Amino acid sequence: MEASVPEVDFEKLSEGEELKKLREACEKYGILRVINHPIPETLMIEMKSVVKFMHDLPLEIKMRNKSIIPDSGYIPPHPSSPLYEAMAIYDFHKSPQALEDFFSQLDLPPHYRKIVKSYGKAIHELASNIAKEMGKSLGIEDVDFKDWPFILRSIKYNFSPENIGEIGVMLHSDTGFITLIQDDETVSGLELLDDSGLFKVVTPKPGSLLCIVGDVGRVWSNEKFWNARHRVICNETCTRYSFGVFMLAARDGIVEAHPKLAERNDAPRYRPFKYEDLRQFRIVTGKRNAEVLDQYRIA
Repeated sequence: MEASVPEVDFEKLSEGEELKKLREACEKYGILRVINHPIPETLMIEMKSVVKFMHDLPLEIKMRNKSIIPDSGYIPPHPSSPLYEAMAIYDFHKSPQALEDFFSQLDLPPHYRKIVKSYGKAIHELASNIAKEMGKSLGIEDVDFKDWPFILRSIKYNFSPENIGEIGVMLHSDTGFITLIQDDETVSGLELLDDSGLFKVVTPKPGSLLCIVGDVGRVWSNEKFWNARHRVICNETCTRYSFGVFMLAARDGIVEAHPKLAERNDAPRYRPFKYEDLRQFRIVTGKRNAEVLDQYRIA
């Protein structure tokens, strides 16, 4: 069964009706598809070619992509996620050195370096603007999301005939504020858990980007936004690629409801906590389905 993923026209977000659609998508589904965005389709295609090149590199070269924070470097396939592989750059938009180190680690050709820089700048700008519009839909206009930490990540799912029906990545909610991802336009696999407990397929749409609300987004909005639960499953025998940005939490690392939203709703739904504690909870317990938020909930 196909998931109902709302589409939001980025070019019309200045209009009241489209902003309302954005808010409703974040509140009801926690996921939406962004269309008519400013990232050129040619750049999206070029970036996918870079991602394929990087993941085809020898293992010893990919392992040079070191983590700065958990999950920010190279993640090889392992027994609990044998079909999943990822590479990432932390705080790429704030630190030119982070990009240069990544390029040097992988010995990326100059042409590919240029593509990564252009794509990284464009998708960071877009994600920041979408987050700002999300805030605006709730009456909040004083947050500069451009300064928040970001991870630029590429993911490869090593699907083969013997893997049909297996999990590519387990059911989870994302930890950050939002994820803005370019899903594979030719290979399906992403599934959304709906409020009735059924998994529904998120069908790819070329030229669009998926925006997924994470745990931080739910807390920041004081539970106005839903943190979507999703997974990836092997349904086809083609290698699947996805890539984009993961916006984490505020620069100071504190996760809490925006004061205006807490005041408007009488009180915050969660007590403030450190983003690193949220991440460590998942690493230590292996629980990834938003259970971490329960321990911070105010009764």
